[in-house]
Amino acid sequence: MRNLIRKVPSWIKKPIKYVYGLIPYEKRMGKVFWDTYNFLQESQWWSKEKLEEYQMTELEKLLKHAYENVPYYQRVFDERGLKPKEIRDFDDLKKIPFLTKEIIQNNLEDLVAQNYPKSKLQYITTAGSTGIPMGFYQVKNIAGSLEWAFMLTQWSRVGFKGGDKCVVLRGNVVELANKGRLWEYDSVNKNLILSSYHMIDEVLPKYIEKIREFKPNFIQAYPSAVTILARFMKNNKIEDFPSVKAILCGSEKMYFWQRKLLEEVFQCRIYSWYGHAEECCLAGECEKSKDYHIFPEYGYTELIGEDGKQVNEENKLGEIVATGFNNYAFPFIRYRTMDMAIKGKNNCTHCGRQFQLLKKIEGRLQEMILTKTNRYISMTSINMHSDVFDNIKQFQFFQEEKGKVFFNIIRKNSYTEKDTEYIHRELNKKLGNDMDLIIHFVDHIPLTKNGKYRFLIQKLPINSGG
Repeated sequence: MRNLIRKVPSWIKKPIKYVYGLIPYEKRMGKVFWDTYNFLQESQWWSKEKLEEYQMTELEKLLKHAYENVPYYQRVFDERGLKPKEIRDFDDLKKIPFLTKEIIQNNLEDLVAQNYPKSKLQYITTAGSTGIPMGFYQVKNIAGSLEWAFMLTQWSRVGFKGGDKCVVLRGNVVELANKGRLWEYDSVNKNLILSSYHMIDEVLPKYIEKIREFKPNFIQAYPSAVTILARFMKNNKIEDFPSVKAILCGSEKMYFWQRKLLEEVFQCRIYSWYGHAEECCLAGECEKSKDYHIFPEYGYTELIGEDGKQVNEENKLGEIVATGFNNYAFPFIRYRTMDMAIKGKNNCTHCGRQFQLLKKIEGRLQEMILTKTNRYISMTSINMHSDVFDNIKQFQFFQEEKGKVFFNIIRKNSYTEKDTEYIHRELNKKLGNDMDLIIHFVDHIPLTKNGKYRFLIQKLPINSGG
């Protein structure tokens, strides 16, 4: 890569990011990506027996590694008088207790594999849709390559190819937004990134103009963000974008009314997928149906009912509990995602893949807050992937007045006034000048009736369109 950049004439005053974008896609992606991608092209058509054999082999390797290198799992096994070799089938995996977000919070360093030097790891944080902030580690460079191989595989079901032009409406902070420039071009990935924090009627015509100029092949979006665009286009009788082959929607629950609206406005396939920052379970819709196919090569996924037992009956609701195969530096084994889904069949009769199916993802509630200027901001957009919430046990947003939101925090003992300043600074970047953020310290955040934490308590009559 250095040699390629060094050969660029000195008179070309372009940043390295731009030059990198000129390198053909096939040459930019490394060996880890291509090995994984090529493997997935073959394995997706394996028989059920071969996929289960693969999963069991991966589980055995992961458990052996965790016992030998991860202090937390050494304790878990030893306290139960259990050895990894005694986990001989999927039922035996139930002998290992669930891993929760609270356990991770309290045992962070003991969950890091000791045979991975910290210099090779990157720290990731997420609150997901639960309002419980959590940090963990991934291997630098490798995690992204693996993830992209899986994402490209599932998006290819609707015609996506590496290097295709995309419009992105996924909560990205546009650097010059405070100076009135609400979009930026990512030349490396051929993405036109639009700020999803400024989607008001005065701005949307310019967004539509930029999209038409860009002529994207796909739009990557939070359902809530692209819905705002679709509503505006429908209300103003604005034509669709002929170049767009599909809308790629993730990170939020896709409601039926949204899919119907998006299909009506954009006249293309609306493709939804499920994943999370912890990268233990990944599922995307079939190209021939709306069922979610869980990648068996990505991890082993269980659906657990309220009684703590496996959900085996179709159409029943359960919590996604996942064991990831791709992160040996910080293994997630029987991890409770706190995301709910409805069980589908054990294979797809539409495409022939022998994957476990989910009919619906029910746990990602796409809640919004309303600013003084009537902007809607999705809670998913406010999720942080930095250390800003590290000294918080739990948090929750609360809104009952337009333009004002309360941020209720349960502090850790390590919390200081500097954290308050840090939180204000980082959240205000996302909320903007037309939203007042008020931090409250609380001792308790109540559960909902179904035992879940709510990321946002919204008392305003938000127009859902449903």
